[in-house]
Formats: sequence, C-alpha cells, structure tokens
Amino acid sequence: MIQSSLAKPPAQTLVVKIGTSSLTRPETGHLALATLGRLVETLCQLQRSGHRVILVSSGAVGVGCARLGITQRPKTMALKQAVAAVGQGRLMRVYDDFFSELTQPIAQVLLTRSDLAQRSRYLNSHRTFQQLLTLGIIPVVNENDTVATDELKFGDNDTLSALVANLVDADYLFLLTDVDQLYSADPRQDPTAEPIHRVRHVDQLTANIGAAGSSWGTGGMSTKIEAARIATAAGVHTVITQGQTPENLLKILAGEPIGTLFEAQSTRSGARKRWIAGNLIPAGRLYLDAGATAAIQRDGKSLLPAGITEVEGEFSPQDAVLLCDSAGQEIARGLVNYGDEDLRKICGYRSSDIVQLLGYEGSETVVHRDNLVIKATAASKNLI
Repeated sequence: MIQSSLAKPPAQTLVVKIGTSSLTRPETGHLALATLGRLVETLCQLQRSGHRVILVSSGAVGVGCARLGITQRPKTMALKQAVAAVGQGRLMRVYDDFFSELTQPIAQVLLTRSDLAQRSRYLNSHRTFQQLLTLGIIPVVNENDTVATDELKFGDNDTLSALVANLVDADYLFLLTDVDQLYSADPRQDPTAEPIHRVRHVDQLTANIGAAGSSWGTGGMSTKIEAARIATAAGVHTVITQGQTPENLLKILAGEPIGTLFEAQSTRSGARKRWIAGNLIPAGRLYLDAGATAAIQRDGKSLLPAGITEVEGEFSPQDAVLLCDSAGQEIARGLVNYGDEDLRKICGYRSSDIVQLLGYEGSETVVHRDNLVIKATAASKNLI
C-alpha cells in the first residue's frame, strides 16, 4: 500500500507511462525537453532508492512528424510506420543523452501485441524484462509501430503500459497525462466537474470521461480508464497524474494524495491467469445457463458443455473466449478445449455424450478452471 512517510519507501516495481501530450509541445510536436529532463531525473532517483523502474514512452510519431516537417498526425498505416521509424531513433537518442548524464543505463524494448498474446513469446518477454531489471537497467518501452499491423496493435500506449505492468508483476502503474487527475467530467469544458481522488472499483466508475486525446496522441481519458481496469485486475495499483510534474511520483509513493488512485484488487492471481485475463484477444463468446454461471462465479468450477446455451464466433482449440451469462454480460474468460464447430455439436449435452456426438473422446471440460479467469465484480458502489 501507499506509504505514510517520505523516508525510505520499500522497493517496488514501478511502470511509468508518459503520453505524447506531456512529452511534446502541442503546437509543434517538438519534444518538451524541460519535462523530459525532470522525468529522467525522477526515474533515476526512484532507481537509486531501490525501486525497479520501467518507462513506457509515447512520442515517436510526434517526434518523427516534427523531424520531417509534417504538421498533422499521419492517417495511413504506411506513413505512420515510416514516421515512427524516424521518430523512435530520435526519441531514444534524447533519452540516452539525458539518462547518460546521470550514469543510468537504459534499454529500448519495442513490442507488438503478439509478443504478449503468444505464450512462449510472453514468457520470453518476461525473462528479458526481469534480466534487465536485475542488471539495474531502466527499460524504455514503446509499441513497435514500424512493423505492427492493425490486428497486432495495442491501440494505445495506455493499454501497452497496463499489459507491461501485468507482465512484470508491478506494484504500481503511473499514467502521466495532461490533466492532474480524473474528474467527473472534462474540466476544460465543464466548470462543475468534480475531482475524483480514489476509485475502489473501476467497473463502478460513472465519470463522463470522453474519448479524444491530443492532436498528436492516440489516447484520452477513456483509454486510461481501460488501462486501470486491466492493471487493477492484475493486482497493480494505478495512478493518473500530471505529466508536467513527474517529480510528484516521489510524493505519491510517500503517501501524498496527488492524482487519482485506482486500488488494485485485494488478491493477485497467478502469472498464467494474469496472461489469460490481460493479454489475449477473445475470438468468440459462450453463453451460459444460470446453473453454469453460478458454478463458475460462486464455486470457480470448470465449464462443462451442458451449461452452454449458445456459441458465437469462429475459434480453434486453446483460443481465448468470453463466458457470458444469459443477459450477455461477461462473467469470465478462458482457453477453450474445442473449436467452434465441434462445440456447437456438444453444447447443452453431458460430457458423457461427447464420444457419441463427435466420434472421438475429447476433454470432459470446455474450459478447465485452471485456464479460466473469473471477472471481478464490485463489492461496493462507493468510489471515493
């Protein structure tokens, strides 16, 4: 939990994401070097205090546009990838210059969604991060925009940072942005907007958060809420705070109520279940009857074919699927043991009927409980 004293907070794993709106000047897209310098100094101070620090940095496309004299964010994939290739090198050079002044080694890590969605690559990414952190290196992470295609994209670096926090089993995720905290509405448009200091369960959040980010960025407050949802479900405290004052990270870790804190779930699931919950893109939906819904939600049991009322989507064995109640609300997700065609033949039947229906002896379970992650529900409506 957050500490009450500024002196010597315990060592923790921290993921810090800074957005394009904080890193660049909105009118030109050029780097805001003063902010970047304060960020680097703060991260080095955290590292010297014993924390394990990972930086997720946006800005490659904005910097590339500035370098090439492009005045608007690219609309086509090909141009965006080309511009990102130009900007990423420039961005890393600036980071390396700043960190080198403080004798802090850094490493560049570029990821696509498939690096975290495929189990073997996920485990390899985990080992790489752990080795870098053990060596005292600060990884600087960005999406590999140069090669990522639409189906392999994270969509925004807020989501990427949440998945990295999940991957490294972080204690905190800090989302540095152009507002000081979350409000009940956009304070730049609604003068009655109220600050939200603490969120106990993100699914009960009712703020009017909007969607748009800056002209150079891809995110907005909605993507940060979704990042908080992913991270807190994985047991990671998440804080939204002002990017222009990165030194506030030291105060937040010391217990000062700066920004908006999203509380982590009280229990942290195992690494495999965190991978299933946070990194896999569901390929279909299974709709369940009341008995199966209760067995999964209340008792954590495996899903049997008898409890399935409808199969939606096209998928293969070991793909991820959503498990939904009769109203269509997600109650869990997991890895399915059957492809959609075979599952449609056995849904609603007992496991003992599988051999007769399919002509081979398949698994008794459709989703085994070891490969199933139950969606958390809010225990209280109170947010603040």
